[in-house]
Amino acid sequence: MRHALAPLSILVAVLLGGCTLFNSRTAPAPAPAPVAAVQPAPALLDTNGTPIERVPFRTGVSSATVEKMAKGQGCTGGQGAGLVTEAGPVEVYRMRCEDGAMRGKVFMARCELRQCVRM
Repeated sequence: MRHALAPLSILVAVLLGGCTLFNSRTAPAPAPAPVAAVQPAPALLDTNGTPIERVPFRTGVSSATVEKMAKGQGCTGGQGAGLVTEAGPVEVYRMRCEDGAMRGKVFMARCELRQCVRM
């Protein structure tokens, strides 16, 4: 009889020991750190105080054509000809001239159905 109680007492001890896992008190989670407010970049303004919109650089189907046209006018360097308008049948491209005869200027072209002319 004594041997039959030994496994039973071990089982009871394990079960009671496991119950303490569910009743244990844990420290509350720390409060999240305050998030610093993100300051927007200062707006670019023209001489009249009108905001200047920044357009991200995107290539278009006629970027290479506009770059060749710009090179013919003495405008080279930079990222190349970027699409300013939405892609479509009529597109406007812009290229900053960092080298050549037009250094510091901007070359722009309008392309309609891949036929480009300087603006």
